[in-house]
Amino acid sequence: MDVRLLYHTPEPERAVAVAARLCYAPVGAAELMEGMAAEAVRKVLRTIMTSGHYSALEHATYTFAIDGVSRAMTHQLVRHRLASYNQQSQRYVSYAEEPRFIVPPAVAADPVARERFEEATAAAFAAYRGLIDTGVPAEDARYLLPNAMETKIAVTMNVRELLHFFELRCCKRAQWEIREVASAMLGLAEPTAPYVFMDAGASCRRGPCREGVMTCGEPFERAPRRE
Repeated sequence: MDVRLLYHTPEPERAVAVAARLCYAPVGAAELMEGMAAEAVRKVLRTIMTSGHYSALEHATYTFAIDGVSRAMTHQLVRHRLASYNQQSQRYVSYAEEPRFIVPPAVAADPVARERFEEATAAAFAAYRGLIDTGVPAEDARYLLPNAMETKIAVTMNVRELLHFFELRCCKRAQWEIREVASAMLGLAEPTAPYVFMDAGASCRRGPCREGVMTCGEPFERAPRRE
C-alpha cells in the first residue's frame, strides 16, 4: 500500500478561519486572508471546532493518491459520497501479465487458506486472459476479475468530510485495509493543519465510543505514521 498527499489547499487553517470570519467581518475575504494574525486564526478555529459549526471546514481540500490497494477497499472508500474519485479503469486497462492481488492477513496467516486463495485468483486471471485472447473486449472480460485485484485511486475530500471519514475508518471496528489507508491519510494530513486534525480519528479519541453496543471496548490507538 502506498498513500501520498498530492496536494492540499495552501494554508488550510487560515483558509478555514477566513471563511468563518467573513460572516461577521466588514471587509472581504482577500483582506482577511492577508490581515489575520496567527492568534486570530487559532481563535476562530477554536470556536469552529468546539461549537460544531463545521461548514467553514469545507473550504480546504486534500487530494491523495492511493496505490496498491484492493478493489474491495475502494468499493468501501467510494461510499463516502462527499468526495471526488478517479480510479484505474479495468475497462480501458487490460492486463497481459498477472497483476498483484491483495491477500488479507487472515488468509496470509493460514498456509492452506493462502494456497486456496492464490489458486482461485490465478484461475480467475487465467480465465480473464482467455477471454481477451479470444477477442472479448476488456470491458466484458473484467467481470471475472476478483475484488482482491490491486488498483489505484485518487481521492479529494474537504476537511469536514475528512474528519467524518477518519472517525469511521480509523476505528478498530473498520475493515483492516481501509483502516490502514485512513490512518496513513491522517498521518499525512495532520502536520499540515495540526489544530484542525489534532483530535481526528475514532470517536473514542475525544470521548465515549459512538459505536454503542458494537464498541470494541478498547481505547484509541493511532497506527504508526508512514515515512
